[in-house]
Amino acid sequence: MKNGIDRLIAEPDLRKPLVGKRVALMAHPASVTVDLTHSLDALAALPEIRLSSAFGPQHGLRGDKQDNMMESPDFTDPALGIPVFSLYGEVRRPTAQMMDSFDVILFDLQDLGTRIYTFVTTLLYVLEESAKHGKSVWVLDRPNPVGRPVEGLTLRKGWESFVGAGPMPMRHGMTLGELGHWFIAHYDLNVDYHVVTMEGWQPDTTPGFGWPVERIWVNPSPNAPNVNMARAYPGTVMLEGATLSEGRGTTRPLELFGAPDIDARAVIAEMRLLAPEWLAGCALRDCWFEPTFHKHVGQQCHGVHIHAEGDFYDHAAFRPWRLQALAFKAIKRLYPDYDLWRDFPYEYEFGKLPIDVINGSPLLREWVDDPSTTPADLDALTIPDEQAWEAERRPHLLY
Repeated sequence: MKNGIDRLIAEPDLRKPLVGKRVALMAHPASVTVDLTHSLDALAALPEIRLSSAFGPQHGLRGDKQDNMMESPDFTDPALGIPVFSLYGEVRRPTAQMMDSFDVILFDLQDLGTRIYTFVTTLLYVLEESAKHGKSVWVLDRPNPVGRPVEGLTLRKGWESFVGAGPMPMRHGMTLGELGHWFIAHYDLNVDYHVVTMEGWQPDTTPGFGWPVERIWVNPSPNAPNVNMARAYPGTVMLEGATLSEGRGTTRPLELFGAPDIDARAVIAEMRLLAPEWLAGCALRDCWFEPTFHKHVGQQCHGVHIHAEGDFYDHAAFRPWRLQALAFKAIKRLYPDYDLWRDFPYEYEFGKLPIDVINGSPLLREWVDDPSTTPADLDALTIPDEQAWEAERRPHLLY
């Protein structure tokens, strides 16, 4: 199996259109070749490639920033002497000065297959600015580690944000290369766009179901340590809008949730009572943890660890977004007055609850908070969205 960067390095004919052009690279720590050479170093070693600048997304080119709204500065690469621009600092959209530093930008980011993961929006912004400035965008495609399944409510009009690039569900089931084609069609962008496709990616094949198990996992962001986290993330990312800990400050972030004042075993039992079918494809284990930073720092939390791995994992059955929604619902049923939703500026959105920004509408929160609603009510809202997205994305799938 070869990623886009591996093909670009191995096949000189693919690189011919780049000869004589000023080339920029969008990258992060997981932008590595099959032998774990960083893409910036691999490209710099090619004599016909003229690297003129580099870009880093949220968490930075070096992946040094832990949390949301922790910005990375611009700097000069000490080895190559080229500017490295941050698209999660003073700006999130590339400026005219940044765009003037290249003719072609190679976009080589490992994604997590979840709409809220900001690399998706960064791709849209790069495409939009490249259309304005007459630049070319090449996506060096990489796997969607959670494969093809689709899940979640579609983002509603007016709820676009840095974690909501357009009307897609939380778990979109596409690669970044494919999403680029959808963005161009949806927003009617006139941009020179190319995808260096993967070779041998099989998103429906066991045991990886999207992630090629022979490839080493490198964190694409500090709290994305493994494939289990990636599988759970379309659901557990909602915890960023909740008062529950998502495990930041532990060694298993975004695979678990908990708080000092809940009974995790009672929560699991209530989830099983409400919608046992939403818990399929994984194992839930109650656990204790004490975050070393972030929410509930230094406090012992009773929590639930989601194991979407090993013999417990059923790719077709696992529905992480519904699972996490069900956990919220169970907590509200057990503790009706529980202060569940955080209220703070989230990803540069002000005056909106983070849980609503995350989901692209208030619909999920309203379902959780209304004691009369059932799992069937959420399915009634969500299934039409999921079916519509599966049809809309179909013309843009490359694999």
